[in-house]
Amino acid sequence: MNLSTGSYRTKILGLVMAASFIALIIFAFWVSPNDDQQGGAVRLLYIHVPLAISTYVCYIACGIASLVFLIKKKIWWDYIALSTAEIGTIFCGLTLLTGAIWGRPIWNTWWEWGDVRLVTTLILFLLFLGYLALRAMPSSNPNANVRRAAVVAIVATIDIPIINRSVEWWQNRTLHQRSTLVELKIEDWTFFTLVLGFLAFGLLIIWLTIHRFRVAWLAGEIDSLETELALKKRLEESNI
Repeated sequence: MNLSTGSYRTKILGLVMAASFIALIIFAFWVSPNDDQQGGAVRLLYIHVPLAISTYVCYIACGIASLVFLIKKKIWWDYIALSTAEIGTIFCGLTLLTGAIWGRPIWNTWWEWGDVRLVTTLILFLLFLGYLALRAMPSSNPNANVRRAAVVAIVATIDIPIINRSVEWWQNRTLHQRSTLVELKIEDWTFFTLVLGFLAFGLLIIWLTIHRFRVAWLAGEIDSLETELALKKRLEESNI
C-alpha cells in the first residue's frame, strides 16, 4: 500500500499555489495603493475576504458531500465532507481573527456582539467545531456518529446565506459595509490583487483537500486491514 498523499500533479499544484501566494504578497504590499479612508489597513482585504469566501466554499462542499453520503452510503463522500470541514474550520477561525485585526483600527474595537455578521459567523464556526467533536467522540457505533455529524453539517450550512445576506437584511445591526466587490467599488490594482487572493486561496483549498482526503482514505484502508487481520487471527485461534 502506497502511504504517500502526494503525487507529481499535487507537487505541481503546490508549486503553482506557492507562486500565487508570493505574487499576492508582492501585489498586496508593493503594488496596490492605500485606501483614502482605511490607509494601509485595507491590505487585510486581500486576506480576510478570500478567507471568508474559502470558508463558504469548504462548508458548502462539506454539506453537499454529507447529503450525498447519507443518500448513497459511499464512504469516500464522507472523506470529502471531513476534509472540507476541517479545512473550512481553520479558514473560519482565521476569518474571525483577521476580521478582528482589521476591525480594531477601522471600527476602534476588536469585537462587537451587536454585529449580526460577526455573531452568525461565530455560530457557524461553533457548529462545525461541534461537527468535528461529534465525529471524534468515542462510540461503540462510529458509523452512527458519522451519520449524525452529516446531519449537523447539512443544518449548519443554512447559516451561510444568513451570514452572506446579513448586511442587507440587518443594515442597522452591523458594522460591516455592503459588498464593495459586488457593487464594483474597487478597481485597478486593488481589484486585480483581490482576484489574485481568490485564486491563491482557491488553489490552497484544492491542494489541502486532496491531501486530507488521501489521509482519510489511507486511515480507512488501514482500519479495514487491521479488522480483517483481527478476524483472520480469531478464526485461526478458533480452529486450533
